[in-house]
Amino acid sequence: MEAFIRFTNQTQGRDRLFRAAQYTCMLLRYLLEPKAGKEEVVTKLKTLESSVSTGRKWLRLGNAVHALQAAQQSMRASELVPRVCLTLAHLNRVVFFVCDTVLWGRSVGLAPGIDREKWRLWAARHYCCSLLLSLLRDLYEVCRRMEQAAQDRAASGKSPSQDPLGYSVADEETEWLQSFLLLLFRSLRKDPPLFLDTVKNLGDILIPLDQLGIYKSNPGVIGLGGLVSSVVGIITVAWPHLRLKTS
Repeated sequence: MEAFIRFTNQTQGRDRLFRAAQYTCMLLRYLLEPKAGKEEVVTKLKTLESSVSTGRKWLRLGNAVHALQAAQQSMRASELVPRVCLTLAHLNRVVFFVCDTVLWGRSVGLAPGIDREKWRLWAARHYCCSLLLSLLRDLYEVCRRMEQAAQDRAASGKSPSQDPLGYSVADEETEWLQSFLLLLFRSLRKDPPLFLDTVKNLGDILIPLDQLGIYKSNPGVIGLGGLVSSVVGIITVAWPHLRLKTS
């Protein structure tokens, strides 16, 4: 109970809970819409989703400052690729949060003359750039872990056919793919923070891609991706040691 109280006392923790509720509503609404007699439930879910989304904007006020601080910290990373990717990702998040604040101001009547669609597209572009850069950093880290795992296996003198988790196949391409996936699995299994960060970013990237029209998805897919990402976010806030750190 004390851990839960500490979690909800954090702004990030409350935002993750609201976000999970928002995308759960979206997913349930998508699943219930085709069913007859569920119109009232679908309407309530849509209203709740909209209310939670508006509430999250309150929690995100001031996040641009936190993102700017994170960009300054990432500039001190020892390796070039994570330093560049994370710094640019955080700077894009700064712009995203600025756009988000402007949209919030319009929604509460503080800036009624704002072009909502234009600012929404700007926010989606910078959110998408931030996630792509974060995924690029994840890919870099995954490649490093896989390279290390391959070196460790070579040093131990193991071959894929000697591996108890592997199996021999005649087709060379299938055997290569099997070895690659096995190496990927082992690399991510040994590094839960990297696995969680990759899953979170993959779940989130569907949202701006859909908003920008680059890759259209239905609300069910977006809701599922957002829910998975939110659950991962809750885990990393509740257990900070599972958050991917910059070396």
